Amino acid sequence: MRKTLTALALLVASPAAAQPVLLATIGMIGDPAQRMAGDCVQVEVLIGPGLDPHLYQARPSDVALLRSADRIVSLGLGLEGRLGAILERVGAAVLGPSVEPERLLLHGDAPDPHIWMDPGLWATTFPALAEVLAELAPACAEQIAAGRDSEIARAEALDLWARDTLATIPEAQRVLLTAHDAFHYFSRAYGLENAAIQGISTESEASIADIDATAQLAADRQVPAAFIETTLNPRAVRALVEAAASKGHTLSIGGSLYSDALGEAGSGADTWPGMIVANVTTITEALGGTVLPLPASVLP
Repeated sequence: MRKTLTALALLVASPAAAQPVLLATIGMIGDPAQRMAGDCVQVEVLIGPGLDPHLYQARPSDVALLRSADRIVSLGLGLEGRLGAILERVGAAVLGPSVEPERLLLHGDAPDPHIWMDPGLWATTFPALAEVLAELAPACAEQIAAGRDSEIARAEALDLWARDTLATIPEAQRVLLTAHDAFHYFSRAYGLENAAIQGISTESEASIADIDATAQLAADRQVPAAFIETTLNPRAVRALVEAAASKGHTLSIGGSLYSDALGEAGSGADTWPGMIVANVTTITEALGGTVLPLPASVLP
């Protein structure tokens, strides 16, 4: 009897088996990964809201996250530029190669990494992400596969709503002016003309010539609004507004877009679908379109 009680006491006192930990470099990976995994895997994100992955450097506080993770998943394609060597050293899984090469946009010889801006394209990385999750929690493989299918269906519904909503913008006003070229996939998917002050990376400052050329385009095309980004200093876009004014054109700031990171908790853009919904809504309203009702299946 005493042995039985002792065994029961040990059983009660023993902690439950710890969940495996997946560390995603960006929230756009971590968010769908957590829904796919449910309670089977704990998902952490290295580069949080408002932080620029192009410029992010590992901090001392990140060491514990990197060491405690059972697996690390990055996007690659040059996005996590300053973390690249560390991620390679720890054997991070990379989602970028799962995208068909012919669907990638190039800037010179470099691929554009902002593929999450096209929901249909981003969903093509979900099978590879689900495979990593299933390797961490093989007993949950069926649940993870169901979660993968659910997230792909969500992306399809999001893509259809975004396409229909953005199509309401008058054709002459379908020009997307932003600080850096994070929206090229978005523009390609939804029939917008993409015009950014600087390229895909934020490593360097926009030049006066870049700002002047973009202001001239805004004036020539009578573009009503330009957009700042939550991960970037807004000074380049404010300089663009001033440069447009000097050319006799009134260019307003249409609002803030989420480009390289999700929003803060409670912002409505703290999930990947919420990020796309927030961007589509802001762009459509600023450029003279009509935001259509959002299907209930889109937001988590």
